[in-house]
Amino acid sequence: MPPKQAPADAGAPPAAGAPPAAGAPPAAGAPPAAGAQPATQTPEKPPKEPQTPEEMAFYAPNYLCLTILAVLLFPPLGLIAVFFTYKTWQANKNSQWEDAYINSGRTGWLDVFAILIGLGIIYIYALFM
Repeated sequence: MPPKQAPADAGAPPAAGAPPAAGAPPAAGAPPAAGAQPATQTPEKPPKEPQTPEEMAFYAPNYLCLTILAVLLFPPLGLIAVFFTYKTWQANKNSQWEDAYINSGRTGWLDVFAILIGLGIIYIYALFM
């Protein structure tokens, strides 16, 4: 049996309004074919590089020990300090130094006030009760 010859217009694009050939990729900007899965393109993130020693030198203190003491002595301010300790930790991890130092300062002040208020309450209770 002799081989079949391809039609003369096999390599040419289909005429306007004509359906695309089976197995042909859809034209750019064309809606997906019925029943076809939509192409999901996820943006590729560059691999996260570990922080260098120079970056780690900028870490803002998170005052974790003071925060634990503040929670024990005066929980209303101590729990707010826990929130800012967490925000400081996150900012340090993401190399957002300005946010880290702002939150670190807030944590320090809240810890000091909570500890002083807690010790004041204990002192007044011991003195007058």
